Amino acid sequence: MRTGFPKACKGMVIGLLGGSFDPAHRGHVHITREALKRMRLNRVWWLVSSGNPLKEHVPAPSVDRMARARLLMRDPRVVVTDLEVRLGTVRTVDTLAQLQALYPGVRFVWLMGADNLVQFHRWERWQEILWRVPVGVLARPGWSVRGRTSKAARVFSGERVGRGEALRLRGAPAWCFVNLPMDGSSSSEIRARGNWRP
Repeated sequence: MRTGFPKACKGMVIGLLGGSFDPAHRGHVHITREALKRMRLNRVWWLVSSGNPLKEHVPAPSVDRMARARLLMRDPRVVVTDLEVRLGTVRTVDTLAQLQALYPGVRFVWLMGADNLVQFHRWERWQEILWRVPVGVLARPGWSVRGRTSKAARVFSGERVGRGEALRLRGAPAWCFVNLPMDGSSSSEIRARGNWRP
């Protein structure tokens, strides 16, 4: 395996939280800790991407975003990685395919906020993502109702499970919506306030 890839043990359940993290903030930390607890994950990997095809703005340099994320997320169970850059993948579905090939025996769970579930049907081959891995959706302020009534939620309504920990046991397709105490932090608001770089 190539140097720089995070380690994973067979039998682990690893949550994947992807995004530009431009910048990472306490909301990311909050949902990560909640996912670890409520879904009984062994690890969470923050996949710091080179950018988001659905967003117009160009993100800050990867080195700055990685440095801030590592300063903010201090938990030995969480790995901050530019794995997608190393893999050369842009689309989530391609990242998942490569991870499943690289880490046989590891169970991955895709993590996203309810705001992402609202526009999930716009992601490239979004239905394949749900067929590849279970998905844990975490509530975000102002997005819970729209998330639960989104196109993806309706199409896969029969695959919804009631509790996050059920994702450990059930194969894809399966997804859950986890209600949790809210944190209103927003990357766009932090960017608007000025220079956040470490």
